[in-house]
Amino acid sequence: MYFDKPGKDNREQTLRLAFERGRERGINEVVVASTTGDTAYKTIEIFKDFRITVVTYHCGFKEPFQNVMSDEVKRDLQKEGLTVVTASHALSGLERSIAKKYSGVYPVLLIADTLRLFGQGTKVAVEVSIMAADAGALTGNDIVAIGGSGRGADAALIIKPAHQSNLFDMRIREIICKPRDF
Repeated sequence: MYFDKPGKDNREQTLRLAFERGRERGINEVVVASTTGDTAYKTIEIFKDFRITVVTYHCGFKEPFQNVMSDEVKRDLQKEGLTVVTASHALSGLERSIAKKYSGVYPVLLIADTLRLFGQGTKVAVEVSIMAADAGALTGNDIVAIGGSGRGADAALIIKPAHQSNLFDMRIREIICKPRDF
């Protein structure tokens, strides 16, 4: 499925398509990017009987020493049985800091930009699957991975996940949906 434009207007359809395709493939794990918790709460409604992992920005992403997702939302999601991962971006993190200070070309940033050729949401879906794997939140089986362009979900993939240290063992098995124009 291809959306005409990126963004949060696609969130509900992205989640429904991802749920249906995950069920068809016998998958029971979903990893979803969520900044404030809005997409995570919608995921709870749709992904019944799935193991849900929510991945959010690392502390200090927007303001030094401040989390973007509130502690209250994080606790509520955990009370609902979700795993919440707060971690540095797998496809930028420290390299972005070095690139800003010293310029130059850096391999991880090249990987991120290559994934963006498919759209920001596709890059995010891959990235949150790595972050969830590194946090120990995944079983290693195929997952549904959901990312977005800014706020809201607009891309969903089926991925065989991998840790950062084994990135090239990852497999993007299917693109369920993504924006056509981005």
